Amino acid sequence: MYAIIATGGKQFKVEKDQIIKVEKLDANKGDKVTLDVVMLADDGKVLVGDDLKKAKVEAEVLYSDKSDKVIVYKYKAKKNERKRQGHRQPYTALKILSIKK
Repeated sequence: MYAIIATGGKQFKVEKDQIIKVEKLDANKGDKVTLDVVMLADDGKVLVGDDLKKAKVEAEVLYSDKSDKVIVYKYKAKKNERKRQGHRQPYTALKILSIKK
């Protein structure tokens, strides 16, 4: 069984005991969170829309961290104008505990 969940403006395909990295959540290590289910598939049967009112995915927060640095470099030609910045996006690692219909 797998589910498609939505969090942080993105969608993820998840299965039980899978570890995923999602946009940073306001939760501490060890907290349990419930995620919105967009689609659920079980034994070839797919559930969407009103069939998912009771469906939920429960996950445990493993840790929060920052991703690898991305370098942003901007310049204006012929003006000797240069700007170099780095960015590290924060994320939260989740372990999927259960998928309930």
